Amino acid sequence: MLKKERYKLFVEHFSAKQPNAETELHYNNPYQLLVAVILSAQCTDKRINMVTPALFQRFPNAKALAEVTPDIVFDYIKSISYPNNKAKHLVGMANILVNEFNDIVPSDIDDLQKMPGVGRKTANVIASVIYNAPAMAVDTHVFRVANRLGLTNGKTPLAVEKDLVKNLPEQDIHIAHHWLILHGRYVCVARSPKCSICEISHICRYFERNKLKVEKLKV
Repeated sequence: MLKKERYKLFVEHFSAKQPNAETELHYNNPYQLLVAVILSAQCTDKRINMVTPALFQRFPNAKALAEVTPDIVFDYIKSISYPNNKAKHLVGMANILVNEFNDIVPSDIDDLQKMPGVGRKTANVIASVIYNAPAMAVDTHVFRVANRLGLTNGKTPLAVEKDLVKNLPEQDIHIAHHWLILHGRYVCVARSPKCSICEISHICRYFERNKLKVEKLKV
């Protein structure tokens, strides 16, 4: 199957099945999403959603967060991965958000990356989710699923990002990020992909190759 056709069928399927796909992180405004995404690095959304209600109640805005020390923030996030570093990142982010961006979460990828704890992936999440920008955040799920499906041969997150942005319709890029994540989280899981229940196995390069291997073994 040609890559162009694979992309076409991928978009058609998820546009019909998940037209309103969105992040599973809980948030009410751009500031809260920025905090949640910073915390979610190497941690599950489910765990982050357990921590953020109390955190947001104590620190309802960047100004409140900027006025405390990391050790105070630590007490609210100590059950997640790397709480010491993330507490420092949150306080540093809040200070820059207040002092350099007038308490407004920027839409520009480069501006977002000026803040501690905000790498390219996090910046792309904010730009796409908050501003519907044609930005593709590549986490482990996106990287794995995009390669397995045959949407890319990229060996690095940046290479995968560029391939997806180049080949997806611009208006679908921001939601395709969620399609890939959710498919990777619940169907195309890392160790034992659930190919038997996958509705897009007919366009999947991984499934095609493994099916051929099984058929050869039977012969």
